[in-house]
Formats: sequence, C-alpha cells, structure tokens
Amino acid sequence: MTAFEKTAVLGGGVIGSSWTALFLAAGKDVCVFDIDDQAPAAVTRYIERAWPTLLELGLAQEGRYGNLSFAETIEAAVDQADFVQENLPERIDVKLEAFGKIEPHLKDTCIVASSASGLMVREMQAGWQDSSRFVLGHPFNPPHLIPLVEVIGNEQTAPEALDAAEMFYAEVGKVTIRLNKEVPGHVANRLQAALWREALHLVKEGVASVEDVDTAVWAGPGLRWGAMGPHMLFHLGAGEGGMAAFCARYAESFHRWWDDLGDPRLDENIGALLAAGLEDEAGGQSLEKLGAARDALILAHLKAVRGLRGESRSNAALASGRLEVRKGRAGKGGTFDLD
Repeated sequence: MTAFEKTAVLGGGVIGSSWTALFLAAGKDVCVFDIDDQAPAAVTRYIERAWPTLLELGLAQEGRYGNLSFAETIEAAVDQADFVQENLPERIDVKLEAFGKIEPHLKDTCIVASSASGLMVREMQAGWQDSSRFVLGHPFNPPHLIPLVEVIGNEQTAPEALDAAEMFYAEVGKVTIRLNKEVPGHVANRLQAALWREALHLVKEGVASVEDVDTAVWAGPGLRWGAMGPHMLFHLGAGEGGMAAFCARYAESFHRWWDDLGDPRLDENIGALLAAGLEDEAGGQSLEKLGAARDALILAHLKAVRGLRGESRSNAALASGRLEVRKGRAGKGGTFDLD
C-alpha cells in the first residue's frame, strides 16, 4: 500500500475535476470540496467523460477505482487526507483564507499542493503558520491527459515535502520537473509565452497568416518537441560534436534571430487580428469539435510514446505494480458508477 491513500481536491472546476478523475484512476480515495451546490454532478459528469481516455492510457482499469465523496465544508474535505490538491480561484485572498481554514485540520504528514499558475509559493505561504509541507504542483490542462507537473518550493519548504509530492505524482502517472528557484509563470508557461510572443509578432508584421504560423509549429519543430526538449534536440542536431559544436556553428545565426525578435502586446488590434485568422483556420468547426480533435491527437501521441519511455519516472510507478486500486462506491452528494 502506498503512503497516499486518501486525497482531497479543493475546487471542482475543470482542473479539479480532471485531477479527481486521475486520482480515482490511480486507486486513491478522493474527497472533493466546492462551494457550488452543482459541483458533485458536474465533477461526476467530467469523470465519466474522462474515463475512456484514462482507460486507453492504461491509467485506469475497467471497474476498478478509488472512492469518491463530496464534503460540505473545506475543513471536512481535508480530514485524514494524505495529499491535498488545491485548485481554488487564482486569487491570493481566496487561497490564503482557505489555507488558514484547513491548516488546523491537516494530518502532520499531509502534503498540500496548489495548482496555481500565476501565483508564487512565497505569496501563498503567507496563509500558513507552518508552510513546510506546502508546495506548488502546477499541472497543464487537463491534468488527467497532459503528464507535466511543475513542483516548486523554497527555503521554507521541507525538502522531504518536495520529494513526497514528486513520489505521489509519479504514482498517479505524472511527469514532474522541480524548479530550483521561483520565477513568474514557472518554466513551461514561460517557454510557451516566448514562442507565442514571436508567433504574434510574425502575424502582426504580415510575415505569415495565423494558420500558417500554427502550421509551422505543429508540422515542424512541434513534432520534435513532442519527443525531446530543445537542448537535447540541438545536441543531436550537431552530430558527433554535440552541443558544443552546435553553439560554435550556429551562434552567429541565433544571435541575429534573437536580435530581430518582436515584442508585441495583447491589445485590441492584435486580438481582432488573431480572431479573424482563427476563424479562417477553424473553417467553421465548433470549439467542441476542435477540442475533441486536439484531445484525440494528444491521446494518440501519448499512447505512442508511453511505451518508449518505460524508464521514465512517471511510468516506473505504473510498471512496478505498486498501485493499489479498489472499486468505488457512491459518494455523498453525487454518484460515481462507471461499471
């Protein structure tokens, strides 16, 4: 049995619902809290929609899952929890108030992770008397489908809390990176922000259409990025000389490109330009249909690469057979019947 049998999910929106589905698939009992009375029904519907994907990825087994329940108070949700994933609105006042409420009710060994994308650990630590077991565990949406979690702490965070968080995320099938220092936006959002800034510049300057810029990514380097990161790809691209040879060979070219990169801002004009371009690119397809196509492509990619990454930390927990799963039962305030 693992050390993380009971989990709590605070916030039953899209992110919280996705986490809930993933935790249940890994055999974790999940207690969800949300102030919305409709949350139990909404969370349950989300799980039912996500379950086929979890089955295809091997993250769930037919007819076997953890127990789902819903709490009327945030304090009750965290009672006896081994791991808490907080997904409340991205407002510092809301999060600080919530942390103050739950802290007296937590087990001494409980890890609390926030999904916050825009807030920093040091800002959220103000809501704690003892923040040593509080970490930032930032996923990419939706968490049950996209493997990455960015794990962040600082000098007030107990090192073992970071280790424990990474172990928990590995148990539920995630791939983690640990940040050595805090920066706004963490790592992955900064990388995609940098790419999007130049994509906006190219459209704004008339270099290429919205659709052609998108095509340049998914049909070009995006395929490589789905396999490896930029440093390793350029290392391989230099041949026998590796990265040292690559830097020597292409320094002048990259410096020229970097010096010419744009610095656009998201104003009304660029918004209208992008909206018009995306209307053309979508070709009349609904957001629902486009989203389904996106998820199907991501799922196909994950299924293809999952077996090739058998030595990765995310798959090691699955391959070892350490995950214990139990059949779920109906939880308070909603039903969970996937048989």
